[in-house]
Amino acid sequence: MLNKQENEVMKAVYEMCDGKGSCLVSPLEIMSILPEKRKYTPEKIDAILRSLELDDYFDLIQSDRKGEKMYVITLHANGEAYRRTNLQMKRNIAFKVALAVGSAVITFVVGLILREIFS
Repeated sequence: MLNKQENEVMKAVYEMCDGKGSCLVSPLEIMSILPEKRKYTPEKIDAILRSLELDDYFDLIQSDRKGEKMYVITLHANGEAYRRTNLQMKRNIAFKVALAVGSAVITFVVGLILREIFS
């Protein structure tokens, strides 16, 4: 499971690759998609990309283009399935919340019924 920063960076990479399976991006292009309130730096992006590479989301090759750092990113199976996995996780959380709320309502109603029976 990805943490919040890894999730944001992976979402940005997935959008940059746009279903092609691979893309050529710079850290500044990735930073332009990310929320500004987190104050990402190119070094922080590099560390997060390396950790995502270790988690087998994609292959990461660093290169230079006219003195600017560039990344060649090739998505793996985990990277290709990122959107589906993220959607399943959200559905699972929503189901658990609904189950907890439903259980609380049933417990409340049963409590009211028992109070009426025994009073």
